[in-house]
Amino acid sequence: MRYNKFSATQLFDGYNFLPSGKVLITSAEGVIIDIVDAENAGDDVQFFDGILSPGFINCHCHLELSHLKSAIPQKTGLVNFVQAVMTNRAADAEIKTDAMQQADAQMYNSGIVAIGDICNTADSLPVKQNSKIRWHNFVEVSGFVEATAEKRLKEMIEVASKLSIANCPLSIVPHAPYSVSKKMFSLINALPNNNLITIHNQESEEENKLYQNKEGNFLELYKNLGIDISSFVPSGKTSLQTWLPYFTNNQRIIAVHNTFTNVKDVDFQIAHCPLPVAYCLCPNANLYIENTLPPIDLLINNNCNIVLGTDSLASNTQLNMLEEIKTIQQQFPQIELQTLLQWATSNGAAALQMNDKFGSFEKGKQPGIVLIAKELESSKRIL
Repeated sequence: MRYNKFSATQLFDGYNFLPSGKVLITSAEGVIIDIVDAENAGDDVQFFDGILSPGFINCHCHLELSHLKSAIPQKTGLVNFVQAVMTNRAADAEIKTDAMQQADAQMYNSGIVAIGDICNTADSLPVKQNSKIRWHNFVEVSGFVEATAEKRLKEMIEVASKLSIANCPLSIVPHAPYSVSKKMFSLINALPNNNLITIHNQESEEENKLYQNKEGNFLELYKNLGIDISSFVPSGKTSLQTWLPYFTNNQRIIAVHNTFTNVKDVDFQIAHCPLPVAYCLCPNANLYIENTLPPIDLLINNNCNIVLGTDSLASNTQLNMLEEIKTIQQQFPQIELQTLLQWATSNGAAALQMNDKFGSFEKGKQPGIVLIAKELESSKRIL
């Protein structure tokens, strides 16, 4: 068997920075064989100036919105953003496919090896069938009107059936608390073998206002869309404290954004959810839409399970995990790089239930190898 041998200024194994002088040994295909001391590695060791890391895990993306790059104004708030996406998302199939192919290649080359991708259509199927990235397709259901819940769910089950051809893991999931009725939550909860759920959570304070007092800008959105919410009764609680109890079958949950999650929400989650929730942060998208960031210190101080995502090119200028890390580092300099890299690798792989292959340099895994240049200037996949 032919081996590859890699060493670098720093070697991050998915959990920790290893002591200097370590060599990573893989098969020609990139399967991890061992990590050994340099004196035991023999010849032909390739040395890189920078950090060698397992491939990045992007836990939240919308590949099918890639054609909307630079099409949506920044910092207008979530309600305006949602309306702009709905207005602009239609495009020629060739334009969409070309944009998705470019995004797929850019993500792969920057070191992303696996993605949790939101799907509202089967448009991304041709791209994913030829992608080098591993995908989990989250087929997203929306519908705030109780009477249409079964019809809307059936439509998205048909989309899921088309996407299943891509041979990727798949879940049917709610879009967001402000777009999913209580009945729809109940129907999704009851789906068999639907054990991994993701949901946009508390991306705007307007979401909490809706559930606490039936107030805020979402009322105007419903009016503009002709949606009658006269039967909607607010819970008097925050969004998270309202929707989380709807899932009763020990599903693994990835809550995305969490920009306006508070300490009482976290306490509620810890007390009421039997399995840990993964809090997915997409900081550049939060700045793009609401010009604010999640309470990351709060999540850390409460030992929350944190993962990272890029969101879409409708809400971001690039789909690059290192840029998400750099933004957090700039705003929260007290967070160690080792912690940030763990969120982007082993934590993400576990959240997407792909840690049998990805996320860490452990024997038998094939996680990909990423070189992060000095000062975090760039990242690229080297295997």
